[in-house]
Amino acid sequence: MGRKVFVVGVGAGARATEPKELEYTYEKNLKVLPSYGVIPVFGAMGGLGAMPGVSINFALVLHGEQDIEIHRPIPPEAKVRSSARLANLYDKGKAALIVMEVATKLESGEPLFTNRFSIFARGEGGFGGDSGPRPGNEPPARKPDVVAESPTLPQQALLYRLSGDKNPLHADPEFAKLGGFDRPILHGLCSFGIVCKAVVDHCLGGDVNKVARYQARFAGVVFPGETLVTSAWQDGKQILIQAGTKERSSPVISNAAITLR
Repeated sequence: MGRKVFVVGVGAGARATEPKELEYTYEKNLKVLPSYGVIPVFGAMGGLGAMPGVSINFALVLHGEQDIEIHRPIPPEAKVRSSARLANLYDKGKAALIVMEVATKLESGEPLFTNRFSIFARGEGGFGGDSGPRPGNEPPARKPDVVAESPTLPQQALLYRLSGDKNPLHADPEFAKLGGFDRPILHGLCSFGIVCKAVVDHCLGGDVNKVARYQARFAGVVFPGETLVTSAWQDGKQILIQAGTKERSSPVISNAAITLR
């Protein structure tokens, strides 16, 4: 059930009777979008605020980057176990970048996927630490091979939060104002999933098993109801990606890439 809620939350089912679309949502011939791997780890991520030395204002926290390695195709059903660790801490001047790594294994002990969440904590920088590596995955200086539009619904954030990401920034107008937004914004991981689906559908013919790794940097916000425009460039074993909003021509995801098996 959780997987089907997730795929609807990232836009699956908009073309409800198309065979390829039904594979995401209907019990017959089910397949799992690789970005679903961010969902089962929320329990392990919940301890971030309790880690020694980590004291941050969650109203000022933004998701900076996401990196998921898919070690084997994600099955429609499985029992898994996740463990989290603080992997890196970088000084970005006005903010700290906290990198949490979560390894998820099948009940048998075989690795399934590894997530790296980069959390941008505003107001927590300036402690003199390493600023971290420079962003990579720059697209080439030519027209993209694929451009795909993905409309979102006004209630898209409310749909996505049913998967377990209950940050009030994406539902509560008053909390959103504390974070500097005039209304709730779409989850970064929702945009991450929407863009993943656009690339899988339009570049990989819907073959979710070709995705070995998906990296992205969150470059801006999406307001529910806006349309994401995903541009993709094939470059050997990688598909380089960037995405923005159609309505505001505002960047949303940059320095992104899907690595193919």
